[in-house]
Amino acid sequence: QVQLVESGGGLVQAGGSLRLSCAASGRAFSDHALGWFRQTPGKEREFVSGIDRSGGTFYADSVKGRFSISRDNVKKTVWLQMNSLTPDDTAVYYCARTRRTAYYATIEYLAAQSSYEAWGQGTQVTVSG
Repeated sequence: QVQLVESGGGLVQAGGSLRLSCAASGRAFSDHALGWFRQTPGKEREFVSGIDRSGGTFYADSVKGRFSISRDNVKKTVWLQMNSLTPDDTAVYYCARTRRTAYYATIEYLAAQSSYEAWGQGTQVTVSG
């Protein structure tokens, strides 16, 4: 069974940067797309970014131009580089792995939580203003 372990969260001032990492166990990492979601208390978990098997990247409008997702299939790791952080980015961030999927994905597929079969435990990101 796959395990996803996030790291890199913390407290940062507005305008600062953080880099989240998500390391996966198990096999066939390259057969899956990956995504980052975030959640704040009392709100639904929301899509932040996704990367398909081809390396195609997708972003929510709220983070486009500030966040960057990348993956390394050999290291079985996905990263989320977050720049120009604002207090609105404060949340618990989760990485997730889709079921085995086609080489190319759509943002509709990556943004849907039902597309994912495994989730990490989450890492807290707090941006002070």
